[in-house]
Order: sequence, then structure tokens, then C-alpha cells
Amino acid sequence: MGLTKFILAIGCAASTVIAFSGDMTYYTPGVGACGDSNSESDHVVALSPGQYGSCGNPNDCPNCDRTIKIHYGGKTATATVKDKCPGCSGDSIDVSPTVFKELESLDKGRVQVTWEFA
Repeated sequence: MGLTKFILAIGCAASTVIAFSGDMTYYTPGVGACGDSNSESDHVVALSPGQYGSCGNPNDCPNCDRTIKIHYGGKTATATVKDKCPGCSGDSIDVSPTVFKELESLDKGRVQVTWEFA
């Protein structure tokens, strides 16, 4: 029994994190594709159409309300998926100004980041 618990613990600890890489830009959030109203001070992110997914009702997409971790320049920020970014390609993301400022000055406008679902 003790060995089984140990093996299960190892299996849980070895879960794979899939990291994505793309541009990060910022936007002024409003009512997002997930159906919620958000502001510039909220920690929110809009995913590219490919990452957001296609759903009959965009409010019910499985990535809505998921948290992501964004890495840039040795810093990490978190944001909640609340929107779709039609202009984002591949694994690029669009974040609220508050999230962007945690990682870089707004003057920069666009930076290359890595991110993963938390």
C-alpha cells in the first residue's frame, strides 16, 4: 500500500506543462467573448482564435476562466482567460494593461513571451 501511494505521488508530480511562445500585446478590455465585463485593472487575457477554440456559444468555451502564467524577462504574471483576440496569431496573447505593466512598460507595446495554462 505504501508503494502504491508513492507511485501515485510520483505520477502526479511528473505532470507535463505545455509552454507556448508568442507575442504579448495589451488592449482595453470590455465585455469579452466569455461574456463577462472586464476593465483595464483586471488580470485578464485574450487568446488567439486557435487557442480560444470554436464553440457554438463562445461564453461556454472550455478555456474561459482558465488561468495562465506568463513569463518575460525573469518575471511571471498570471491572468484569467476572458476574451478572444481575433488579431492574435498562433500562440500570441493580448492582456489588460495591468498584466502588461507587471512584465514590461506599456511603451514597449509588444514583447515575446512564453506562457502556459496554470
